[in-house]
Amino acid sequence: MPTSFRVLAFAGSTRQASFNKTLVRAVAETVKEAGAQITMADLADYRLPVFDADDEAKSGKPAAALAFKRLMMDHDAFLIGSPEYNGSLTGVLKNTIDWVSRPDDDDEGQLPAFRNKVVALVSASPGALGGLRGLVHVRAILAGLGCLVLPDQVAVPKAHEAFTQAGEAIAVKDEAL
Repeated sequence: MPTSFRVLAFAGSTRQASFNKTLVRAVAETVKEAGAQITMADLADYRLPVFDADDEAKSGKPAAALAFKRLMMDHDAFLIGSPEYNGSLTGVLKNTIDWVSRPDDDDEGQLPAFRNKVVALVSASPGALGGLRGLVHVRAILAGLGCLVLPDQVAVPKAHEAFTQAGEAIAVKDEAL
């Protein structure tokens, strides 16, 4: 019996009411209906200190970094909802990427959590561009780590109008921006 395509879905936010978490859940449901196996993750469950190589040398990798790295390695693809903060990605997403990209003694090859992983990017923002400026930076970082970032992406502008107060998506456009 063939194994289905395994997709790890998460948002680059720890905020409970994150528009990007809501968007990732909506898109993940569509991906699941297409036959993929979805694992939802929340970076709030993987709290990490700010990356510092001196701290890493002294204390090793935090357990949360190791756990999230294993989770990423166990999947074929990532669905990432990336909020835009000041025209770029969030500190929590960048920090998670920095920790997970660090080599371990038992790593097989370089960057095993990223190399050849397929990535779909989405973003939701109260602004008029829906987080597009931040996606440019996420795309560059992940491509540099060896991911195959899909060219199409979804950005939902005016996210405060795109979801109900309960966090349900009112509508997600089919067209990628």
